[in-house]
Amino acid sequence: MISVDNVAVEFSGTVLFSDITFNINEDDRIALMGKNGAGKSTLLKILAGVNKPTRGKVSAPKDAVIAYLPQHLLTDDNCSVFEEASKAFSRVLTMKSQIEELNKQLETRTDYESDEYAKIIEQVSELSEKYYSIEEINYDAEVEKTLMGMGFLRSDFTRPTSEFSGGWRMRIELVKILLQKPDLILLDEPTNHLDIESVQWLEEFLKTNAKAVIVISHDKAFVDNLTNRTIEVTMGRIYDYKTNYSHYLQLRKERRDQQQKQFEDQQKEIADITAFIERFKGTYSKTLQVQSRVKMLEKIEIIQVDEVDTSSLNLKFPPAPRSGNYPVIATELTKRYGDHVVFENASVTIARGEKIALVGKNGEGKSTFVKAIMGEIDFEGKMQLGHNSMIGYFAQNQASLLDEDYTVFETVDKIAFGDIRTKIKDILGAFMFGGDAIDKKVKMLSGGERTRLAMIKLLLQPVNLLILDEPTNHLDIRTKDILKDALKAFDGTLILVSHDRDFLDGLATKVFEFGNKRIREHFEDINGFLRNKKMENLREIERKTLVSN
Repeated sequence: MISVDNVAVEFSGTVLFSDITFNINEDDRIALMGKNGAGKSTLLKILAGVNKPTRGKVSAPKDAVIAYLPQHLLTDDNCSVFEEASKAFSRVLTMKSQIEELNKQLETRTDYESDEYAKIIEQVSELSEKYYSIEEINYDAEVEKTLMGMGFLRSDFTRPTSEFSGGWRMRIELVKILLQKPDLILLDEPTNHLDIESVQWLEEFLKTNAKAVIVISHDKAFVDNLTNRTIEVTMGRIYDYKTNYSHYLQLRKERRDQQQKQFEDQQKEIADITAFIERFKGTYSKTLQVQSRVKMLEKIEIIQVDEVDTSSLNLKFPPAPRSGNYPVIATELTKRYGDHVVFENASVTIARGEKIALVGKNGEGKSTFVKAIMGEIDFEGKMQLGHNSMIGYFAQNQASLLDEDYTVFETVDKIAFGDIRTKIKDILGAFMFGGDAIDKKVKMLSGGERTRLAMIKLLLQPVNLLILDEPTNHLDIRTKDILKDALKAFDGTLILVSHDRDFLDGLATKVFEFGNKRIREHFEDINGFLRNKKMENLREIERKTLVSN
């Protein structure tokens, strides 16, 4: 058991949280929730030992292994993917070499009666007890299985890590964490760089193999499927719910409704007491009663109502100018990089008003297909855009195209028009640019902040063919809901690359699946697609088992 005792964090005169106390037990699957800036990532870093609290302490058993995956992390560039992943077992392998070294010393030394000799025997015994208590593992097989679960191909194993994007390097770090079989796994937004199949694999792995997990995630489906406990960080304290995210939302609402009623009752009582004091404060016969009520007023502790974001924003795209009946027609589309074929002879038609999800493992051609629509790459076959197609495109590198010398407000004000100009501050607030943040220059923003600003720009421009490539990676749950509602109401055509099942649910009405050099069209929503996909995977596993037997 790991315990958090009276932990507090203060900086620059601000109290982030104080006197936080809770225990983490085996089999706990904890979602750490709270609005941006509440202190979730800070608390995770304290648990990981990366940061120290201002007061209080985190206690864990001496041999407890706590593994931490931050939001942003890069692996070394001096080895292959397989070698980097194998570093997960460095502790065990180091232990083995230490035992061998100490045994060599015992063989060569002759000072059998010395304190030094006795000390070496003690060290060997202690290390050996730890080493032999570890279950015997086929390390190479474990590394291979876990890498493939995270979406790596066998051909990737020998490639240097330097050839991979930041997202894929994050996966390597995740593989290393999972292989260590830690007592506590701390994950900060682990699904941001994973495709749907890898998210499902990670979810299943954590449910069946992990001892204890604490996760910060804006992927509602992932959090709901994984967790059995929710800790909310709000207004400097925590609330601990022994339930998953969806049920926690319901309980939180009940708690806040109750607080609100108690607060209103208390305010009425205070008003009544104050009115009595004001009415009779100069009346001699009521002096004792007035004094009694003054003392009563001084002793009242004002009931705090936990903060809740009551602002509502009905964000809508400008009306989409009418396009032709078929904004995108691809005929016998083939794309290859040297000998590597991404997809071949793919023919698809997208009708006006359709909302399409592009899904499949990373590297199977989703972004390549989008680049073909945008005319950014050469390809074989034909790509035809419909009459009057006006494209709004959100790419992974969209943030880098912003003018760095503008402020956040100026960036949006420059493109806003009509009634929307009166709501710029509300829109910026919904996307986590509140208060002084609107006056920050773009050059001062983090990568995540730039991504959100680029998304706002896109929301305000009149388009009829909207293409979004992983738009939700840096958005919290409330902001994602605002974006999702806006996309549902969008009357143009939508092409969406996303691994976020909850975001796609109720939004995409058709699925294009990328894999095995093909693009397959599924006339169903994301849930129907996933149900069928899981059945296919089970049949494939059965076939493989039959063959191996």
